[in-house]
Amino acid sequence: MVDRRIPNLHDLAPLMQFKRPTFDLKAKRLREALTIEDLRRIAKRRTPTAAFDYTDGSAEAEISLRRARQAFRDVQFNPAILHDVATVDTGWDVLGARVEQPFGIAPTGFTRMMQTEGEKAGAAAAAAAGIPFSLSTMGTASVEDVAEAAPDGRNWFQLYMWKDRDRSMALVDRAAAAGFDTLLVTVDVPVAGARLRDSRNGMTIPPSLTPKTIIDALPRPWWWVDFLTTEPLAFASLDRWSGTVAELLNTMFDPTVTYDDLAWIKSQWPGKLVVKGVQTVDDARRVTDLGVDALILSNHGGRQLDRAPIPFHLLPDVVREVGGDTEVHLDTGIMSGADIVAAVALGARFTLIGRAYLYGLMAGGREGVDRAIEILSVEIARTMRLLGVNSLDELEPKHVTQLERLVPRARG
Repeated sequence: MVDRRIPNLHDLAPLMQFKRPTFDLKAKRLREALTIEDLRRIAKRRTPTAAFDYTDGSAEAEISLRRARQAFRDVQFNPAILHDVATVDTGWDVLGARVEQPFGIAPTGFTRMMQTEGEKAGAAAAAAAGIPFSLSTMGTASVEDVAEAAPDGRNWFQLYMWKDRDRSMALVDRAAAAGFDTLLVTVDVPVAGARLRDSRNGMTIPPSLTPKTIIDALPRPWWWVDFLTTEPLAFASLDRWSGTVAELLNTMFDPTVTYDDLAWIKSQWPGKLVVKGVQTVDDARRVTDLGVDALILSNHGGRQLDRAPIPFHLLPDVVREVGGDTEVHLDTGIMSGADIVAAVALGARFTLIGRAYLYGLMAGGREGVDRAIEILSVEIARTMRLLGVNSLDELEPKHVTQLERLVPRARG
């Protein structure tokens, strides 16, 4: 039999804690976002469909992206218990200098289309967090603007080789003059992938005001206010364009680029050189033999060849082949700090986040990027503690089991 009584105010008082009302709605929604997926949902609500889908989508049936994310979900962690993990160090040296986290911001094109603060927000947030920021050839802020936004940051420049080689290398020279220390050469875009969401949305650069886009804009007036009251959206490194993304890529990019061109670029660049878009062990060995400082296992976020190799699955084999000779970095599919820890455990020296950063940008500008970085950083530290490690150097393949979902069929 339970004895009941009338509660008194003295007992109730500690239980009745009311939060102070907040009038900063941006701060509130970002504070309540606990994962990158939470930021994605906010971004989708606040961003016109064409701009959001450009970020969120990938090529053709979007199989590559789904497989990449599933590969991280199919990780089993193997924790060690009874270790003192009161303190953890989430940083180490990457390409000759310390980073405070084992991830940086990947190069993304048309960034001010997602949210008007664009690359400047990303560069400033990255500098504040002690991680690198990568500026795309297709960026909407110039190398000089990024250097001004993050004068103490570690800025990298991503290069697409154009048919006009002189213009390509003029950009490289500007990046070097602006203090960018690393060049990422992207090698997986001989032609544009078939990004069907963009085609179906009729997305152009800059966005066009059509009856469809106007209807889509009605629930998102803040995006259009920002878009129409700030500097017109344009590419900072090339002429204005009024067509689709695929048309632009196919017009500009050179499908004849070879290993000889890569060697030539290396001879022109004074800083660190990284090759982005490696997708086989053989190519990893070949670019390593050229003397590059790092390679990035990447299928371009699933935005080029659909059903391309899964970078995370490829990682152990590439590390065994070239990990003693060059740094192995990785992108595609990362949506949590646990994903990053798994990649480091299997030998990645560094990872790059693209969509995860852009979801934060669309959700809240610079503060949203800060929140995305914070979420990932907290998840990395927590995962390391739960695995029983104090530093990134202690992460080993034994901490991760890649569960098999897609197993190649034996060749007859």
